[in-house]
Amino acid sequence: MKTIGLIGGMSWESSLHYYRLINQQVKQQLGGLHSARVILNSLDFAPIEQLQREQNWDAMALILVDMAESLQKAGADCVLICTNTMHKVAVQVADAVSIPLLHIADVTANAIKQQGLQSIALLGTAYTMEQDFIKQRLASVGLKVVIPDETQRKLVHKVIYEELCQGEIKTESRKAYVDIIESLQQQGAQGVILGCTEIGLLIEPQHVSMPLFDTTAIHAQAAVNFALVD
Repeated sequence: MKTIGLIGGMSWESSLHYYRLINQQVKQQLGGLHSARVILNSLDFAPIEQLQREQNWDAMALILVDMAESLQKAGADCVLICTNTMHKVAVQVADAVSIPLLHIADVTANAIKQQGLQSIALLGTAYTMEQDFIKQRLASVGLKVVIPDETQRKLVHKVIYEELCQGEIKTESRKAYVDIIESLQQQGAQGVILGCTEIGLLIEPQHVSMPLFDTTAIHAQAAVNFALVD
C-alpha cells in the first residue's frame, strides 16, 4: 500500500471527512483491520483565509509548496490538496515535488464523463466559481460549466465560510442551496459539482433530483485507488 499525503486544515472539518472516507474505503476493499497509510500536514486556516481575501496567491503558493515538500520528505507517495479553492496554486505545488499531485478537478471531471454528462453546475467559494483554475480544467475535457448568478454566488460563499467551515449545518442554508441547484438545472445543468470540500456536509443526494459530484468523496476515492494499485 502506498502512502497518501494530505495537505489539510482548510478547513479541518473537511479534512476530517477526507481522513474518514479514505480509511473507510481502504477497509472496505481490504477488509479486516486494514486502514490507510496517511500523512496529514494540517494548516491553520485563519492566515490562509486572510491571504485569500487579499488575493495574495503567491504567498499561499509558497506555504503549500512547503507543505508538499515536507510530505514528500516524510515518505508520501502522492499529495492531495484537500480543498478546491487552493487548487488555484496546484501547478506550483505539483512542480515543486517529484511525487504525483492528484488534482481534484481532473478526478471529478473523470467521474462526470463516466456518467455521460455534458453540462455541469459548479458550486464552491467565490474564487472557485468565478476564476478559471477549476472551470478551465473541466472545460478542457468538453464539459460546459454553469455557475450561479452574482447574488447566489455571494450566498454560497457566505455559507461556506461563516457556517460550514465552522461546523454549522443550517436547514435554511440547505434550502437556499437546493433552490440555487434547481435554478441551475433549469439552465441546462445535468448534474452539480459540490466544488467546495465542505458542501457535501450540507447537500446529499436525497436533497436534489440530479446527480451530485462531491469533490471530497471523489478525491478521497482517487487517493485510495492510487494507494492500492500495484
